[in-house]
Amino acid sequence: QVQAVESGGGSVQVGESLRLSCSVSTTTGSMMSCMGWYRQAPGKDREGVASIGDRGLKSYAQAAKGRFIISQDNAKNTLYLQMNDLKPEDTGTYYCAPCGSSTMPGQGTQVIVSS
Repeated sequence: QVQAVESGGGSVQVGESLRLSCSVSTTTGSMMSCMGWYRQAPGKDREGVASIGDRGLKSYAQAAKGRFIISQDNAKNTLYLQMNDLKPEDTGTYYCAPCGSSTMPGQGTQVIVSS
């Protein structure tokens, strides 16, 4: 079972940056081998934003490429998402979860980008 606590969201202007954090707790004491960030914009389906898997292999959604960076600190069981050059379409609630999860273990952190 995975528990997650996301933080770092906020209200920013176009072009600004945010760094999201996700503290992960598991029954094994270690993060899952593949973790990802997801977001849900108002009135839209949840979508994957970025993931990091075995040996640190990273994958990004097209909308995130070149602007977002996913990373993790295994010693702290923490997942990060550095978001740069934010756009209004990045607005939404951001969650972290194991790759392929159909449910989100945490409450998410809200990001609002205003023009």
